[in-house]
Amino acid sequence: MKRAVRLALCLFLVAGTFILWSSGYTALAMEGEIAPEFSLQSVDGKSYRLSEMKEQPMLILYFFDASSRPSQEGLLSLDKLAKKYDEADLTVWAITLSPRQAVSRFLSQSSLTFPVLLDDSRISDLYQAGLITPTVCVIGPGRLVMDYFQGGGKTTEIMLVRLAERKLRQRQTRIARAISREVSSENPKNAEAKSLNGYAALEEGDLKEAEKAFGDLSKEQGEAEILGKEGLAKVYASKGETKKALEMVREVEKKAPDRGFVQVVKGDVLASQNRDQEAQEAYRKGVEKKTALPFQKAVAYNQLGRFHASLGKYDQARELYDQAVEIDPYYIEATSNKGVAFEKQGRWNDAFSAYRTALDLNRQDTFTQVLARKAEQMLALQTDIAEKKRIDKLVKELASRYQSQKATPQKADDRWTSRPMILSFVNFAEKGGLAQRDGFSTVLTTELTAKLNATGRVRVVERVLVERLLEELNLGSSDLADPDTALRLGKVLAAKLLGTGSLFYLPNGTLLTMRFIDTETSAVPKVITKQIALGSKLDKELNELNRTVLKGVMETYPLQGYIVQTENNEAMLNIGAKQGVVLGTRFAVLEEQEPIKYKGKLLHSAPKAIGELRVVRVEPDLCYARIVTVDRPLERDDKVKELVEQVVATVSQ
Repeated sequence: MKRAVRLALCLFLVAGTFILWSSGYTALAMEGEIAPEFSLQSVDGKSYRLSEMKEQPMLILYFFDASSRPSQEGLLSLDKLAKKYDEADLTVWAITLSPRQAVSRFLSQSSLTFPVLLDDSRISDLYQAGLITPTVCVIGPGRLVMDYFQGGGKTTEIMLVRLAERKLRQRQTRIARAISREVSSENPKNAEAKSLNGYAALEEGDLKEAEKAFGDLSKEQGEAEILGKEGLAKVYASKGETKKALEMVREVEKKAPDRGFVQVVKGDVLASQNRDQEAQEAYRKGVEKKTALPFQKAVAYNQLGRFHASLGKYDQARELYDQAVEIDPYYIEATSNKGVAFEKQGRWNDAFSAYRTALDLNRQDTFTQVLARKAEQMLALQTDIAEKKRIDKLVKELASRYQSQKATPQKADDRWTSRPMILSFVNFAEKGGLAQRDGFSTVLTTELTAKLNATGRVRVVERVLVERLLEELNLGSSDLADPDTALRLGKVLAAKLLGTGSLFYLPNGTLLTMRFIDTETSAVPKVITKQIALGSKLDKELNELNRTVLKGVMETYPLQGYIVQTENNEAMLNIGAKQGVVLGTRFAVLEEQEPIKYKGKLLHSAPKAIGELRVVRVEPDLCYARIVTVDRPLERDDKVKELVEQVVATVSQ
């Protein structure tokens, strides 16, 4: 009897496949393939077309029976999460072959937030969901079918765990943790769900919570112990406890030699110790080992790609990045790394395309936003013939001046009036371990350039000019580490300040050291050290860094000038927008004090403030300031100096 039933079912499936083929439906939904196009209407008559969702990072198609509670369980779990977490960003289309009356009854009992589409054109068959419900199809970027699940019960649990992993890779850590905890509460033996809770804590930079999650797992038996110790190895590495990390790696290697992710952790530790060959071997093993969570496998390919890129092997690096993205389409790090690899070969069109693909995954990703803007500017430059000629000519002139060791001539007849505050960044040396993302130095200097230029107080030399000049002079990061070389470069660019430094990649974040060199005196008036922690928001960190730099410039180099003339309670000053004057800038009017003769020596006291001015109009070379207070009538050639205390306080907030 059982054999007869199985034979009948097989014949039914074959017949169903023939019907689909003869109806023109030749595509079948499979993982890794493009989801078949369709259009359906919801219960309330609204049309839903799959092709219109191409900009949506993730779409879940949930095929279910409106009269079957087991078929509804996964859908109701997703609905519960969507209602509880506003940021869940769950887009779900519930699709059913059930009659309208059964659907209405289900909706009246569930208050479902997702649309329910009535499958009157047998789309369920197209997705092989006509016989088994629930069938869940997770569609990702490019309408690619990423995950495909059939059946309830245990399959629903597997679906939720995979969804938690996908949300983790989208950096939606709160919803990832919520799903993993939901699964763990229903099935305390689900070790993978518990491990995802630990990795979400790691992503947020909460090492204490991550260590607790993995520590609890490591005390269990079987797979749970391995997953726990694997996670602990990553936690210890992130805390900089490399000895404990490697000890935990060895434990996992001994108990589960086929685990791949501990090899990635090992590679990261070895790379931070400059043991490059050993690191490469560990990354290679991480790729070759068979057992790993999908996102862990993607990280292994990415890190091996980063290693090849660090050696200038960009073609091999891109192949590995592609493999990482094939495993994990939401792995934005690998996608943007591919763009950086193109960028370093001057293939700006390909770089921009890669960055746009990355932004389709997460439009709020500051790292990729900055890289994409730079690539777009470079592409615009290539089509702007006049601008390209201007830069080419300027680069040749600057290169010649550098080689002949002649700085741009500066007027020295007026040593009081401020010159334009020109700042130039050179590429920062990248040291330490191998970060998951390439191009941090570019992102840092590009974004700081834009932010500082926007203040009007500082003018930063355009990045393309600096990069072209370095290329023309054949100067690399190792050359720029020499202070004399960097200083000569700054003088040639007519920059008052030269910004340089290093990015030291640590397991728990990045240590930034930034030095500003005065090109006239060779002094270092400002050194900034900043720890960018694991899990911190890059846009916030860059905003804080911009304020710190601006504050340092204003405190060290307050604007100075002279009164040219006064009229109608206003004073004209001999400095303007070129020097960094903006509306609202406040100046003190200074009066030199007579020196005091004491025991044969002249003692000079500081100038006395006799008035205050506030700028109300700004032109390129001059400005007009309202006279706020004054102790005596102002005169031509009275000195003025910027009052920076209140401004600096505002900048610091």
